Amino acid sequence: MQESLVVIVRASITFFTILLYARLIGKQLIGNFTMFDYINGITIGSIAATLATDLSSKALVHWIALTVFIVLTILLQFIGLKSRYLSKIQDSEPVILMQKGNILEKNLLKVRITKDELMQQLRSKDVFSPVEVEIAILEPDGTLSVLPKSDYQTVQKKDLHVPAEPVKLTTELIIDGKVIPQNLEQRQKNEDWLMDQLKIRGVKSLKEVSYAALLPNEMFYLDKVDDNISDDLNISDYDGPY
Repeated sequence: MQESLVVIVRASITFFTILLYARLIGKQLIGNFTMFDYINGITIGSIAATLATDLSSKALVHWIALTVFIVLTILLQFIGLKSRYLSKIQDSEPVILMQKGNILEKNLLKVRITKDELMQQLRSKDVFSPVEVEIAILEPDGTLSVLPKSDYQTVQKKDLHVPAEPVKLTTELIIDGKVIPQNLEQRQKNEDWLMDQLKIRGVKSLKEVSYAALLPNEMFYLDKVDDNISDDLNISDYDGPY
């Protein structure tokens, strides 16, 4: 009975402590998490759980640890408002993954995202063909922002009184230099046709191909390992070290 009472008291103290600290931190941890927010939130929750239930140690020790984490979190928030350098270290910067329909492999490698994961994120944004993308940006909270090319801005066919056509999906044919034979068969194509398409576009080896697909309108989409984009965008809003 006494042990249960201690747990009730410690859990109550923890509850109201977390409530108070959550108000002090603000809405940052309630919205989309950055990696720092996510790890920090888990750590604070773990300390709070130990404070409430670990009867083998003194509550004061865990309460001090919890308070230190909260104080440091609030301190970093205030310093981040004054220092762009610290803010970028804490939350990182957006990263461009696609530009003008081209996949930027170096940036994919930098953020450790596969092409399959990128295509999945595009589909979640109702973009089913990479050729439609003007720019795709991975935000610090892990979400993907996509700007379609002007030619692919959404227009409702019913508004134009245009008859609807059967829906088709983009078929991936090559990923990282490897051909996907079953997808060729699905679109009633063969490797000779595929190699002809590559040859027309100046590709001499499969190693030069990062991603190739057949679009629903039978258009062949190709992204080379070397993108050769002359006007590479820089979306960083911070140039200096401080």
